[in-house]
Amino acid sequence: MNVTEKADILLEKLKADSTRYKELETKGYSLEEKKNAIRSLMNIRMPGNLSDGLVDLQNEYLQEELKIKGVVRLADIPTIKEQLNSNSPHADKISLWQGDITRLKVGAIVNAANSQMLGCFVPCHRCIDNAIHSAAGMQLREECSHIMNHRRMKYGRNYEEPTGTAALTLSYNLLCDHVIHTVGPIVYGRLNDKLCQDLQICYENVLQCCLENNIRSVAFQRGNFIFQMIRQQRLHGKQYQHSWGSIVIVWNGLFLMFLRTVI
Repeated sequence: MNVTEKADILLEKLKADSTRYKELETKGYSLEEKKNAIRSLMNIRMPGNLSDGLVDLQNEYLQEELKIKGVVRLADIPTIKEQLNSNSPHADKISLWQGDITRLKVGAIVNAANSQMLGCFVPCHRCIDNAIHSAAGMQLREECSHIMNHRRMKYGRNYEEPTGTAALTLSYNLLCDHVIHTVGPIVYGRLNDKLCQDLQICYENVLQCCLENNIRSVAFQRGNFIFQMIRQQRLHGKQYQHSWGSIVIVWNGLFLMFLRTVI
């Protein structure tokens, strides 16, 4: 079965699964239009009632897409010491890389989540939340929903994930082992100390999550949150200095920071 045939089958299955778009006319769509329709239907799908048959078709399709995108391994990414001849502290542990975070075969990637923790529902939106959920598959939203339902049972039905926490999930169709979800601060006006402190808490809690779960490499993204991680001098090592090895910074219109290896 070729890529077009797989896309056709999955698209029809997603349409049948949808209440609103069962009758969506996709005859005559190009392959790219079919792929956009598949992603859109995945993006808008609410959690719940995810059949094994649909999951199997989706997994086969996403794995094929992954082969097309290609794998980027930690060993493929030079440190800034190698790349820029930097003598900065931990330069042998920090790297810069431009590309798609969903291609990284690492311990974890960090998702800039929203307070509902269910991923982005805007079809084909270009945020990192949408990119990660789209590449991971619909099971990721299911797991996030389970986490939020558990927390709402504990903290009340109006609970929303606060800024700075770190929630660990599986990665499903991604190459990384885990996804760590954190709600970052959003700048509406001028950057201030409170926003910088909130961002620092995000990074610290993600690192702590990695240490507690023996995750030895992690990638951070800085995109629509208009921040400069480099400004955060308070994160120059702290208690993580003895535990963490490498950091990689990755961007593709977005800016990603990638922490490589725990020592």
